[in-house]
Amino acid sequence: MLAGGYARAEADLVRSIDNGGERDPQGSTGTVFLVGAGPGDPDLLTLRALQVLQDADIVFHDELVTDAVLDRARRDAKRVFVGKRRGEPGIGQDEINRRMIDAAKSGRKVVRLKGGDAFVFGRGGEEIERLREENIPVVIVPGITAALGCAAEAEMPLTFRNEATRLSFVTAHRADEAAAVDWSGLSGKETTVVVYMGLASAAAVRDGLVKAGRDPATPAAVLARGTRPDSRAVVGRLDDLPKLAAAAGEGPALLVIGEVVAHSKPWRETLEFLSTQVAA
Repeated sequence: MLAGGYARAEADLVRSIDNGGERDPQGSTGTVFLVGAGPGDPDLLTLRALQVLQDADIVFHDELVTDAVLDRARRDAKRVFVGKRRGEPGIGQDEINRRMIDAAKSGRKVVRLKGGDAFVFGRGGEEIERLREENIPVVIVPGITAALGCAAEAEMPLTFRNEATRLSFVTAHRADEAAAVDWSGLSGKETTVVVYMGLASAAAVRDGLVKAGRDPATPAAVLARGTRPDSRAVVGRLDDLPKLAAAAGEGPALLVIGEVVAHSKPWRETLEFLSTQVAA
């Protein structure tokens, strides 16, 4: 405790809390931690992510980061929302970068907290390059990406020996993004396709895959709000993908297309429900 200087330590602690965790601007440059928050359940944070959050001075977080995850941060850490809510303007990537750089140069420990993993459709690569340009120390803390966390919750293996030997991650937030994807390489029966941010583009995803030659009867799933208390999984066929998306409700959501869906818990539960309906 500062070599026995208890009074000084207490004063420093009070000053840190009063300043919202700000460090002495005369000190050295702080470190930026790019942290993956996982798909939503705070218990899926890595130990490293939890340690970093509990030592942070300031946390810049996205919309996909849940309150339950943010509550694991140090109590007096400053929380700054820098995400984009649907239908509302965001602050832009350049402004996010500027804020992180300013915070680090003031000597603070900065956490850039992103849903899932920062390097899977999270723009973490762009941010680390900008931070490097400013000679700011960066530490990467990987997180459980949504495809892995949500599939695990649904007991859905994304690969399966001799059946599903390829796995592709695609992002398609809008229909025009889905239309721009080259689906021809994803039409094989052995390929599991996971579409991030695909809820609003379900029809375009279906059309692209079917046009490329994928069987319309291929098992498909929509995993909405995965690992969260209100998670929901809806399963069916590829040709019914837009209906499945509508039934799942609001996002965030993943679309999963492939034979592996038929091995999942929601698929088994649906078959059991249908069999009881027929028996009745």
